[in-house]
Amino acid sequence: MSQRLGIVAAFPGELRPLVRGWEKHGDVFHGRLGTSEAVAVAVGMGANAATRACDLLLREKPDALVSVGWAGSLSCGLKPPQAVAVREAIDAATGETFGTVSREGQRLITLGRVADAQEKRRLAQQYQAVLVDMEAAAVARVARARRLDFYCFKAISDGPNDRLPDLNRFASPEGQLRMPAFIAYAATHPKYWGPLRALGRNSRQAAQELALFVDGFFAASQ
Repeated sequence: MSQRLGIVAAFPGELRPLVRGWEKHGDVFHGRLGTSEAVAVAVGMGANAATRACDLLLREKPDALVSVGWAGSLSCGLKPPQAVAVREAIDAATGETFGTVSREGQRLITLGRVADAQEKRRLAQQYQAVLVDMEAAAVARVARARRLDFYCFKAISDGPNDRLPDLNRFASPEGQLRMPAFIAYAATHPKYWGPLRALGRNSRQAAQELALFVDGFFAASQ
């Protein structure tokens, strides 16, 4: 069954392989997944940015909202750049649980900040989840309120024990990374050079894997 899909990501890099060849009008990409029409946006990380993205997509009258993008692994069994379907997303702030249409896959926890290694261990124990992101629950909440189907697909950009800089200090209120400040910080902290190179490589590969996974999922389901 064909649907009109509204796809939400945080960063353009998460979307780039998926929307290659699509048309772009303003901030919105227009294309197809399988036999379904699809529109996609990436306006920033976090719940507020995800909600803004949903507001943009609702103007396109989708039948379903789809949360895609990078996620951190909470389990050593889930490694970069693997892409997976999510069966339920849990909002750490409210405890709400949102199921997906696919009803198969992994459990994800949505947190209001970038999780470090210590927090990843806590989340894994508390929620029995294997993934953490910052947007999925917000997208799911809009889908529930509008009675739209909800799908979620994520690809692993970083592992449970990766030692990365605290990215939260470089996040703007609009959900953007303040790149000049982050680059200046990273340049003076050599201990992060190796992990950041790995993160960049894993993120690029994860976006490719995600595009293949999402395209394959909707092609097979129609």
